[in-house]
Amino acid sequence: MLWIMRFSWFFSAAMVMIVFSPSLQSFPPAEAIRSSHLDYNLPFPGQITSIDYFNRFSFRKASTFRNADECSSKTQGKIGVCDPSLVHVAITLDVEYLRGSIAAVHSILHHSRCPESVFFHFLVSETSLETLVRSTFPQLKFKVYFFDPNRVRSLISSSVRQALEQPLNYARNYLADLLEPCVGRVIYLDSDLVVVDDISKLWTTNLGTKTIGAPEYCHANFTKYFTENFWSDRKFAGIFAERNPCYFNSGVMVIDLVKWRSFGYTKRIERWMEIQKTNRIYELGSLPPFLLVFAGHVAPIGHQWNQHGLGGDNVRGSCRDLHPGPVSLLHWSGSGKPWLRLDSKQPCPLDSVWAPYDLPYLRARFSVVQYCVILNTTSVILECMACCNAGGVLFGCEIVYFVVATHGRIRGCYPLQFRGL
Repeated sequence: MLWIMRFSWFFSAAMVMIVFSPSLQSFPPAEAIRSSHLDYNLPFPGQITSIDYFNRFSFRKASTFRNADECSSKTQGKIGVCDPSLVHVAITLDVEYLRGSIAAVHSILHHSRCPESVFFHFLVSETSLETLVRSTFPQLKFKVYFFDPNRVRSLISSSVRQALEQPLNYARNYLADLLEPCVGRVIYLDSDLVVVDDISKLWTTNLGTKTIGAPEYCHANFTKYFTENFWSDRKFAGIFAERNPCYFNSGVMVIDLVKWRSFGYTKRIERWMEIQKTNRIYELGSLPPFLLVFAGHVAPIGHQWNQHGLGGDNVRGSCRDLHPGPVSLLHWSGSGKPWLRLDSKQPCPLDSVWAPYDLPYLRARFSVVQYCVILNTTSVILECMACCNAGGVLFGCEIVYFVVATHGRIRGCYPLQFRGL
C-alpha cells in the first residue's frame, strides 16, 4: 500500500512539474540547480512564512526634503562621508525592524532644518537592502556597512527576549571599527523610534571629557539590571564603587568615536560579554555591557531625547504613557512595536504619533523565483522540482532558496535549510 501512495505522489509531482515548468521536462542529472519562474499574488497557500517578510520590501517613496536657506550650501549635491559639515546618524537595517528603521529615517528628515546635511550609516547583515533604501529616499546621503554576525555570535548569551539575542543588535559595539576613521562623532539610534525635533540639536551635545552622551535615569533601580551572581561577587560589584552609576538606554547615544578608538572600548565590552558566558551576571542582551563600561561616565542629555519604554515591558508589551516633560524623541523600547500593533488593529494611543512617519509598503504583484538545490541522487529530481513549483512543500529537497523580485529587480535571496523527507 505504501508503494502505491509513493507512486501516486510521484506521479502527481511530475504532473505539477509539467504544468508549471514545461521547459524543465528534461535536463542532465548532473545539473545541480534548476529554477522556475512563477507569478503569484502574495500570500499564497502553503508558503513558508519567511516569504511574508518580502511583502514589506517595497515602500512608498518619501517626499524630497531640502535644506533651509541658512544651511551650509556645501551639503547640497554629492559630498563625501568625511565632510565636516555633516551630521552622522547610525542605525541598523534588518527584515524584522525594517519598517521601523524607514520610519525613523523619515522622521529625522521631516524635522531637520538641514536634512541634506544628515548622513546615514546603515548597519546590515543583509546587503540587498541598499536598493530598497535608495528607492524610498532617492536623495538620501548614506552608506551601507556589512556587519558580519560571526564577529559577535560566539559572545552572545541568551536573553529575556529573543530579539535581544540577534547579532545585529550588537553592531553598535563596533561602530568605531566599521565607520571611516574620519568620522569622529556619530549619533546611534535604535530602529523602533521617531524623532520629532531637529536632529542637529542632539548632534551638538557637549560631551566634555566623556566618550558617550545619553539621557540618564538616576531614579531607576540600577541593581535590577544585573543578577545576584553579579552583586554577590565583590570583584564584579566593586567596579561601581567609585562611580555614581545611573541607568541609560543604549538605543539613543551620541558617541565620540575618537575617544572610543583611543581607549579601546570595543574590547572592554567584549570582555564583559565573555565573563557573562561563564558567570551569568545579567539578563538583558546588549545593554548591560554598556552599563558596566560607561555607567557613571556618561555626559547627560535631556530626557526629551529618549522618551523610552513605549513598547511596554519585555514580555507583555503593554501600553505606556510619556514621561513628564518635553518630547524630542519617542522610543518604543520593549516588546510592543507600533507597526505590529497598528497592523493588528490593537494600537496603543501613542502609536498614532508613530503612524505619520510610516511609509506603507506597496502591495505590488511580486514575481517569486524559487530555486531548488537538487541532491546528487537522480531519483528525487522530479520530486524536488515539483515541490518547488508547488510553493515550498518540501519533499526530497535539501535546500530551497526563495528569491523575490519586484518590477524585474531582485529584492533578496534567502536560503531556507531543510532536510528532505
